[in-house]
Amino acid sequence: MQPVIIDENRLNEMGSAFMPGCVLGAAAELDLFAILGKGSLDARQLAERLKCDHRATVILLDALAAIGVLAKHDGLYSIPDGLRPLLDGESPRCILSGVLHRMNMLRRWSQLARVVRSGKPGVPEPSVRGAEADRAAFVAAMHAFSLPVADQLVASLGPPRFTHLLDVGGASGTWTMAFLRATPGATATLFDLPDAVEQARRRFAGGEFADRITFVPGDFYVDDLPKGADFAWVSAILHQDGREQNRRLLAKVHAALAPGGRVAIRDVVMKPSRVGPPLGALFAVNMLVATETGGTFTFEELAEDLQSAGFVEPNLAIEDAGMNSVVVAAKA
Repeated sequence: MQPVIIDENRLNEMGSAFMPGCVLGAAAELDLFAILGKGSLDARQLAERLKCDHRATVILLDALAAIGVLAKHDGLYSIPDGLRPLLDGESPRCILSGVLHRMNMLRRWSQLARVVRSGKPGVPEPSVRGAEADRAAFVAAMHAFSLPVADQLVASLGPPRFTHLLDVGGASGTWTMAFLRATPGATATLFDLPDAVEQARRRFAGGEFADRITFVPGDFYVDDLPKGADFAWVSAILHQDGREQNRRLLAKVHAALAPGGRVAIRDVVMKPSRVGPPLGALFAVNMLVATETGGTFTFEELAEDLQSAGFVEPNLAIEDAGMNSVVVAAKA
């Protein structure tokens, strides 16, 4: 692996990179973009509608204008036309769920030095929107992050070979939809916590796949998984726990699958050095500040854990620099 060349300017950029992100994130948490919509308002009007301090609102608005997120003309603030689809909560291109999720991450990342000293995750602190809204933003962000890549990744796995999919921790159903789109006639079971299942129900309601999916609320730390599927999809889950817990989950997946079924794990897969891919090394920090035992794992570790659970022939089917590596294995 080639060494990364860092100079003084780059170090200073790294040290201040949080600033525009916090400005954007605060605007999202305060629902500023929804209040502005397609119109133009001055600082006093916005402060009143946001129920915020006037001086503080002016400073935030001017910072947003300075970084190009807002336009300012004759004392009025507006969203530039080119950015409106990205900041409109009703737009399919909206990025705000991801912004809100990253702000939740930031509150833990800011505790990193204490976390490294203690070995304990950061203390969770809800946003001004509240813990329930933060959880909903997380589920929505997982959908937003997965939607642009889901169909292509499913296609990259090759011709589908299953009749019934079990989507473990399937959130709002983004990956279930991609697999059902690629496999006419197949059915699916989506298993996740009740609030995630409710988001999935709303997303599937009245759609083309509504009669091909079953929703099962539950907690895979406590409950057994629904049985009978011949393909299990475990997407972006294993990084939140250590290997002992992952082996228990994979054993549940193995028990739930029909004989001859397969499992596919989508997650970060680290090189043996654990320095690469770089995004994976940084994501391990995210797991450090947010979980008791989570992290990122090498293919060799994932293969051992799969085999411990009873799976055979583990294979790195797709290698990616981020979250979209896929490891597959079979139930003998």
